[in-house]
Amino acid sequence: MADRTTAGRDTTATAGFDRRLLPPMMLGSVLNPINSTIIAVTLIPIGNALGAPPSQTAWLVSALYLATALGQPVMGRLIDVFGPRRLFLVSTSLVGVAGVVGTLAPNLGVLIASRVLLGFGTCAGYPAAMALVRSEARRIGQDSPGGVLTALAVTNQTIAVIGPLLGGLLVGLGGWRATFALNVPLAVAAVVLGLLRLPKEAGTGKAGTGEASQRGRLAARLDLPGMALFAAILASLLLFLMNPHPRDWYLLVIAAAASAAFAARELRAATPFIDLRVLGGNTPLLVTYGRALVTYVVAYSFLYGFTQWTEDGFGLSPFRAGLVQIPMFLVAIGVSIVTGRREGVRGKLIVGGLGQIVACVVMLTLTGDSPVWTLILVALIFGVPQGLNSLALQNSVYHQADPERTASSAGLLRTFAYVGSMVASSTAAASFGQRADTGGMHHLTWIMLGAGVLYLLLTVFDGTLGRADGDAAAGTPQAP
Repeated sequence: MADRTTAGRDTTATAGFDRRLLPPMMLGSVLNPINSTIIAVTLIPIGNALGAPPSQTAWLVSALYLATALGQPVMGRLIDVFGPRRLFLVSTSLVGVAGVVGTLAPNLGVLIASRVLLGFGTCAGYPAAMALVRSEARRIGQDSPGGVLTALAVTNQTIAVIGPLLGGLLVGLGGWRATFALNVPLAVAAVVLGLLRLPKEAGTGKAGTGEASQRGRLAARLDLPGMALFAAILASLLLFLMNPHPRDWYLLVIAAAASAAFAARELRAATPFIDLRVLGGNTPLLVTYGRALVTYVVAYSFLYGFTQWTEDGFGLSPFRAGLVQIPMFLVAIGVSIVTGRREGVRGKLIVGGLGQIVACVVMLTLTGDSPVWTLILVALIFGVPQGLNSLALQNSVYHQADPERTASSAGLLRTFAYVGSMVASSTAAASFGQRADTGGMHHLTWIMLGAGVLYLLLTVFDGTLGRADGDAAAGTPQAP
């Protein structure tokens, strides 16, 4: 990617990371988390208003993550080629459009469509932020921007604190439609910040005619067939996961056929969308992706399933259900701040895995008659893995990925996370059925517990994490 073109940047941002990039980076990266957390407390009000049970309103969660899982790696690859500015501006503008559609939606179908638009609109923020981190690290000659990565993680967790409470407030003040209208001013702010702060050309190296012509060749050879096949894989697989049933076996056949065609295409392509040769030889990165999928099954099952139970099965209002979530995010912020500048990942992942297991065990003891403090206790315990796991996974990808594909690798991390969220959403829908009662919550918790155990095993027996810790401490990417 090309060098910065504005004279102001060149004269004021040579000693360290250009802090003027942080506001658009942070706002863009939180557009997805804020919509994820707000919807958690609005599912029951939306269902009541539109006459839809939890098994149907679960599509509001799944639709966003289906679109985002498809769009993140595609957007990441485009950012790797063209730089973040243009993709960031187009994508965040779509968030505003989605906000208008959701606010005016007459029925659940249109509301789901708005969530699809929102998913595509939030695709560019995180890959763009990671690409800018890599670009700035190279510019200043410091390839271990732990403080910036921590700032991104803490910002996302701070928004997660605000999300449930804000959602409850908006529902109380203006109804559930107000939670969709919120996206309009957020999108306007993101676009304005992007126009003012993001460099017109941001890249991995110094600008020049050679690089410009190389970028032109890359643009002409973008692997559009590979992107289409990848979308077919994810769409068919995730549609099956949203409502698994034997009658939908054909979706798995489509996913398998598309996977075979995708592998054949990528192994022959001159500039593949996902370089399977490099990725296949990068076992640490593959394991990190698998670990992300499993941990987000647990995290999103808690965020959506537990929240629905506190409203429907325990009897809390949306606002109070949001309050119950706050201790988790406050603990997560504190844990991230305390551990953020420690580059090691193995210890964080192990403690995070143990925290998930302990929290699930406590959840199994809850009933509709449990005291409120036990709900808060569960949230507090979940805050520890929430603060450790996301930061450790983000740092792992930064050091394990090919530096030339930082944005697309970060996009793939989010894709695996969203696959986990899809599994969580479909599992919650199947566990609750027509009502989010205590029996359904316990059924969901057993699945969460199994995923938590698998996550811990993937971490304890991953021998590559010691090397990742060493590379992180040295400030160098881990070789594939």
